[in-house]
Amino acid sequence: MVDPRQYDLPGADVAWCPGCGNFQIMESLKAALGELDYSPEEVVLVSGIGQAAKMPHFMKGHFFNGLHGRALSVATGIRAANPNLLVLAIGGDGDMYGEGGNHFLHTMRRNPNIVNLVHNNMVYGLTKGQYSPTSPQGFVSPTSPQGVGNVPVNPMALAVAGGASFVARAFSGDPDETKEIIKKAILHRGYALVDIFQPCVSFNRVNTFKWYKDHTYYLDENYDPTNIRGAMEKALEQDRHALGVLYRSERPLFEDSLGAYRKDATPLFGREPSEERLALFLEENYG
Repeated sequence: MVDPRQYDLPGADVAWCPGCGNFQIMESLKAALGELDYSPEEVVLVSGIGQAAKMPHFMKGHFFNGLHGRALSVATGIRAANPNLLVLAIGGDGDMYGEGGNHFLHTMRRNPNIVNLVHNNMVYGLTKGQYSPTSPQGFVSPTSPQGVGNVPVNPMALAVAGGASFVARAFSGDPDETKEIIKKAILHRGYALVDIFQPCVSFNRVNTFKWYKDHTYYLDENYDPTNIRGAMEKALEQDRHALGVLYRSERPLFEDSLGAYRKDATPLFGREPSEERLALFLEENYG
């Protein structure tokens, strides 16, 4: 087991509000990586814009911080370039389901072997509390003073219907359970979504720690995550939300379809070039 403290970044200026659920999600992720024996050199954290997307700035390891909503595309490319790396795309509900909604849908279809951790606090916390794609109807915010009129995005139902091969939900207030769910996502072969409920203590006074405790429950050991119809029923529940692995399936990876890896899993940059084949190529094409 790798000591999770290897992921600590001394001197990092952690710009999250005191009491933010992001802190515990980061600690759960560090613990999961440590228990699965991943060193920081083997992990890439990819993010876009937002409070959750700052996480790669606060952990030791490789990271790519890009445009708002584009983390999944970058993560897919990194994994395709080097299948030996563990790639995690991290962002908030706005970054992933709003600005990144189109990428969210099509990444599920491609099924790259990446983990997608979404910090879902049902509000835009970085930009001072505007409503987000997952804000409930009636939610009052600076951009919805009369209450949100839109139906909120249901990421669990979208993921099950959209082709995700692993769909799970966790709650930051339960760090041990969140750690175990993240471990299952990492061990899954394919695109793994973990939607993580977390309170925004500064800008969301509706969906608090108590609200999440009162409106969630854990799936029991008799639940079958391979039953897609059952998973959709759980995803569509309104009053209380299921925590755990809702759905899991096996199908080919995006990387499996790339010709460069059909006979050799070694990344292209790690292969020894063949001078004979290069000479033959130049002769055949350029005389």
